[in-house]
Amino acid sequence: MDAVKRLATLDRIRRLSRLMDTSIRIPVFGFRIGLDPIIGLVPGAGDLISTAFSTYIIFLATRFGIPRQDLAKMIFNVGLEAVVGTVPLVGDLFDAFYKSNIRNLAILEQHLTTVEPELPEVSAEITEKKLLRV
Repeated sequence: MDAVKRLATLDRIRRLSRLMDTSIRIPVFGFRIGLDPIIGLVPGAGDLISTAFSTYIIFLATRFGIPRQDLAKMIFNVGLEAVVGTVPLVGDLFDAFYKSNIRNLAILEQHLTTVEPELPEVSAEITEKKLLRV
């Protein structure tokens, strides 16, 4: 995968992770949630849909050649959130606080800073420029 595709993939992972875990700011409290706990409120299907999004993020992360131990951590994060998320209400609160996608993004970015230190920095700069234009 060339550098442009790698940057686009990293940007996609960042956007999806933030959408699922931190895209909505709760007024007064300043706490951020994403679509994950909201989708999880739908009985049965909500947790499956959230897990599917998280699995897609992990799939995208595998394109960066992430080591097995990091991949195992990412799968554990999603698995834990999926299992606890099946408990009504308590699982949704857990989803709001645990934020497995943001945790997985941090694991990927930590890996990339050791393997390709310029990639996360360039991607962050591009993302900042896009935000400033909006």
